[in-house]
Amino acid sequence: MPLVTTKEMFKKAYEGGYAVGAFNVNNMEIVQGITEACQEQKSPVVLQVSKGARAYANHTYLVKMVEAAVANCPDIPIALHLDHGPDFETCKSCIDGGFTSVMIDGSSLPFEENIALAKKVVDYAHEHGVVVEAELGTLAGVEDEVSVSAEDSSYTRPEEVEEFVSRTGCDSLAIAIGTSHGAYKFTAEQCTRNEQGILVPPPLRFDVLEDISKRLPGFPIVLHGSSSVPQDFVKKINEHGGKMPDAIGIPEEELRQAAKMSVCKINIDSDIRLAITATIREYFDVHPDHFDPRQYLKPARQAVKDMVTHKIVNVLGSNGKA
Repeated sequence: MPLVTTKEMFKKAYEGGYAVGAFNVNNMEIVQGITEACQEQKSPVVLQVSKGARAYANHTYLVKMVEAAVANCPDIPIALHLDHGPDFETCKSCIDGGFTSVMIDGSSLPFEENIALAKKVVDYAHEHGVVVEAELGTLAGVEDEVSVSAEDSSYTRPEEVEEFVSRTGCDSLAIAIGTSHGAYKFTAEQCTRNEQGILVPPPLRFDVLEDISKRLPGFPIVLHGSSSVPQDFVKKINEHGGKMPDAIGIPEEELRQAAKMSVCKINIDSDIRLAITATIREYFDVHPDHFDPRQYLKPARQAVKDMVTHKIVNVLGSNGKA
């Protein structure tokens, strides 16, 4: 099975009440860990590449690694997606360079400028058989090339979505309902603490999601900034020399609820980074004499695979849907 667009996988996800995981990739071990989990669980997947990943690993290397994953996982649909495309030129480069899906992020622009930019990308992408994700509303947080202060973030306004989708022709829409980029998604002041003293984030705005779903029936919605920041990873990092106080993510049960509604794509990046970092920090503490990268990258790859398997089965509900 060659690389596919997200069109058919999102249609099935919407009708089936589950979401497809969109996992950011930066190197070989991450690609392998994600796709091996998806192959075993028979789950569709979106492998997404950010502007920062392209700068780090090089566009060609990333595309070829994903093509290798397609060859090794022939039984599952895999889409290659540009995450947070900052401008038309970046989107065009990815469309011309083998991607099957791109995101144009004009969410920080005024409404009319966001529409104009998204439509320009959509027109070019559709001419080349590529689908487009656009964004309304702005997520707070820091991750890769994205940095938005809490003061500049804003929920998606449901009354704008119909006009935006109809005028741009985008194929899916990323919205802001309370998720956030990075491992530090909320300040302590925004949260409460449970009996164990662990921060509990404010709940997602499901009322906004429901309103948008009514206005766009059958249309696929995307959630960015949806890592859950598993506390066992954070604890392991801190126990082995790291310093990540009060790192907090989105509760998995809320993401599962969103996946049962109109959310067809859930983006996960920070959890991959945490799994790798926690595993490698622990490995070096246990094996201070080791220096072969294969020794510590092998368990790190397994940690990514285990984490993605958990997400597929317990959060996304996409197992057996390939």
